[in-house]
Amino acid sequence: MEVYEDDGPWMWVAFATNCRLIVTFIIGPRKQYVADELVKLTADCLSETIPVYVTDGLDFYKVALLNQYGIRIEYPKTGKRGRPKNPEVVPPEDLKYAQVVKKRKVGKLQKVVRKVIFGEDIEQKEISTNLIERQNLTFRQDNNRVSRKTIGFSKVVKELVNQMKLYCTHFNFCREHGGLKYKDERDVECKNTPAKECGIIDSKWTLRDLLTFKCFKTSVI
Repeated sequence: MEVYEDDGPWMWVAFATNCRLIVTFIIGPRKQYVADELVKLTADCLSETIPVYVTDGLDFYKVALLNQYGIRIEYPKTGKRGRPKNPEVVPPEDLKYAQVVKKRKVGKLQKVVRKVIFGEDIEQKEISTNLIERQNLTFRQDNNRVSRKTIGFSKVVKELVNQMKLYCTHFNFCREHGGLKYKDERDVECKNTPAKECGIIDSKWTLRDLLTFKCFKTSVI
């Protein structure tokens, strides 16, 4: 379990593994309030069905999920002597959460532990962070602003956020993904974009489509 904080800029990413969609991201310090914001933004993008959440061993995620989905239980007074039992926040029955904890010694991986934190009936094959770790590598390969130990890294957080918004949107809507293969009506193998795979759009966007798309705010009432 990891709980240590860090004031440096970290990139927090919510990633839908089934369709390779970058759901949302935040650039911020390694603090509890940033984990809370990431989970809230992720929940706002989802349907009413709570997905299976899988993270690394950072304990901020557990607290953030309870802050977002938890149910507060108040215990009635018993009339007996002593202090009454304090209220507590418990996870709902449909919240499923697991962690992949990697134990290292002198920088070398020694053991990988898969732990179910909330919920039941989570298959072991679902408890994996391989795809998001591979996506983090893709970020660094494609984007010099987040590459470590280079002269191209971003020095202003605001500009990094703006650049990552463009990158992630292009990745979701325009870029074909090698893990999303299918055969069209002509039996020709094609690749889907993440946004098309999850049904957000009907066809792959071009860069022109992305840059000329007009956004409209609509009422939800």
